[in-house]
Amino acid sequence: MLRLGRCLPGLGPLCLAGSRGSFARSRLPAGERGALSRQVRAAAAGGERLPVLKTPKGTRDHPPAQAALRERLVSAVVSCFKRHGAAAIDTPALELRVRRARSSLRPWETLVGKYGEGAKLIYELQDQGGELLALRYDLTVPFARYLAMNKITKMKRYHVAKVYRRDNPATTRGRYREFYQCDFDIAGQFDPMIPDAECLKIVHEILSDLQLGDFVIKVNDRRILNGVFAVCGVPESKFIPACCTVDKLDKVPWEEVRSEMVGEKGLSPEAADRIGEYVQLHGGLELIEQLLQDPKLSQNKVAKEGLGDMKLLFEYLTLFGITGKISFDLSLARGLDYYTGVIFEAVLLQQENEHVEEPVSVGSVAGGGRYDGLVGMFDAKGRKVPCVGVSIGIERIFSILEQRLEASGEKLRTTETQVLVATPQKHLLAARMKLISELWDAGIKAEMLYKKDPKLLKQLQYCEDTGIPLAAIVGEQELADGVVKLRDVATRKEVDIPREKLIDEIRRRLEP
Repeated sequence: MLRLGRCLPGLGPLCLAGSRGSFARSRLPAGERGALSRQVRAAAAGGERLPVLKTPKGTRDHPPAQAALRERLVSAVVSCFKRHGAAAIDTPALELRVRRARSSLRPWETLVGKYGEGAKLIYELQDQGGELLALRYDLTVPFARYLAMNKITKMKRYHVAKVYRRDNPATTRGRYREFYQCDFDIAGQFDPMIPDAECLKIVHEILSDLQLGDFVIKVNDRRILNGVFAVCGVPESKFIPACCTVDKLDKVPWEEVRSEMVGEKGLSPEAADRIGEYVQLHGGLELIEQLLQDPKLSQNKVAKEGLGDMKLLFEYLTLFGITGKISFDLSLARGLDYYTGVIFEAVLLQQENEHVEEPVSVGSVAGGGRYDGLVGMFDAKGRKVPCVGVSIGIERIFSILEQRLEASGEKLRTTETQVLVATPQKHLLAARMKLISELWDAGIKAEMLYKKDPKLLKQLQYCEDTGIPLAAIVGEQELADGVVKLRDVATRKEVDIPREKLIDEIRRRLEP
């Protein structure tokens, strides 16, 4: 027997148990149900307040309207990924916190050590039968583990799934502890900047198609940042901490960033001031050319490589016709440890919404970059697979669309039903069931009310309330004449259609 979980007191028929791969309802034993009922009655009689039902902090339920909106949003994003030739994969929500190499007793950490300061947000689980586990923090590290485990050296994939972060939620800005990510990644050894340019083109396509308002895609390169830190006198051991601090520049002014660099990260005031001269620069090809001529930066090999690739990237983006939305921004750092080259982040500049006076503050809506060394961290021989990818901020975009929909008062359909099968008289349930079965068998999305003798007005009102476009009405006269009365719900126009031609007529009317 396959058991899906123990029934807890109070859950009753909501508990599920499986037998031979199937699901079945499982109830509490009669004695336990009686004891529970007595406890509830005693609590109510004594004036004791019962616990308030709620979801855990940083999570939420999605009623049908929200679920339908999210489904449309994800569908739009995934269609873009597919347009660019990506295949879907899925990985477990759980990852091993620690694993051991076969040839070594040294434990390897799967999640820890990949996220910089974000590592403290990982949900770690208690020991489960000898395995130390954690909920996945993102979809990138599991993808790298997947590539190394299966010895894959070339792949273009997308992945839509939930991730988990022990963060302070900000629900108005679309920040939760459990949320979806939509990732697109290209793994493999290719000519420089071609895959990177395609990732940026994908971000541009998605944000343009969704019509969220004006946006800019900031780009930088970790090698350029590391070169800046080096020429400014920062020890290599402090590159990553300095990078995490610079990453805060889009949220706080330079003075606060400088104060953290000196007071918390241990940088000298002179080094912080020199960093400030660089990281507040932004522009395009002109800035790249300017930095290539910079007396100090041009002498740093790593920075020079990064600037050369950035120049090539802008040339490709020009061919794609999207440089108008691209900004080379030296303040962009992206705090994750695993980035090794180009990094990018898309930010909405404003919310063009006449219904809302205040802009919706949601931060960045997409981000990503190149991580050439991550797969090698999971390979016993350290074999690297170059990768670049982008993650679309589905939750933040969803927050914008959700608030816009609420402000507009527009009603969103939560089902895709095309036809309601209705009857005007009593004792015609059999006729309804036979007709709806014919529609289902023909692939037409159809419903009927679950009453033997529903009133016709109530059936038609259900069509209007749920947005069903057509009603197929079969009454005594229609049965005698061998026709079905097809009603256009919006115009209320009705026409008799021969029974054998009904399906073709419905398909014709439903054509876009």
